[in-house]
Amino acid sequence: MEKETTLRGPRAGGANPRAREKGTEMTEDQPRPDGACTLKTLGGRGYYCTIELCLQVIGGKWKPIILWRLHVEGIRRFGELKKAMPNITQKMLTQQLRELETDGMVSRHVHPEVPPRVEYALTALGESVIPILESMCAWGREFERRADPDGRAVGF
Repeated sequence: MEKETTLRGPRAGGANPRAREKGTEMTEDQPRPDGACTLKTLGGRGYYCTIELCLQVIGGKWKPIILWRLHVEGIRRFGELKKAMPNITQKMLTQQLRELETDGMVSRHVHPEVPPRVEYALTALGESVIPILESMCAWGREFERRADPDGRAVGF
C-alpha cells in the first residue's frame, strides 16, 4: 500500500541543496503550493513522483540491459548473462539480479543438482517494462544516427 507523507525538514541524503540554502524545504506546517510533491513510500522506498519510483526499480546502467537480455534471449544462467555483458563485474551482476528479483522483475530458479544450476527469467512484471525499453532503444538508435562523430546531437 502506498503511503503519502509530507516532507519534514531536509530529506536524508537527497535534499535539494539550493532549497536547503534558501530555507525552502517543505515542512508539514507550511502551506502547500498547488501541485507540490509529497513524499510517498512504497515497500520501504521513498519517492516524490512515480518517475522516481520507476527509476529506482529499473534505472541505472545495468538493470535495463539485464532486462533486455532476458527479454531477447529468454531464460539465462548467470554465466551466460555475464558473458553477454563483458563490462559488468560479477559482484555488480549479482547485486543487480538480486534487486530485480526482490522487485519482482526477474525470477530465479535453482535446480536441485550438483553443482547447482541457477536460471533467471523475466516475470510478467519484468515483461511489462519491455515497451519502455523498446522506446529507449529506438531513441538511442535515432540519436546515434543523427549525432556527429564527437557524439553531439545534430538535427533534432
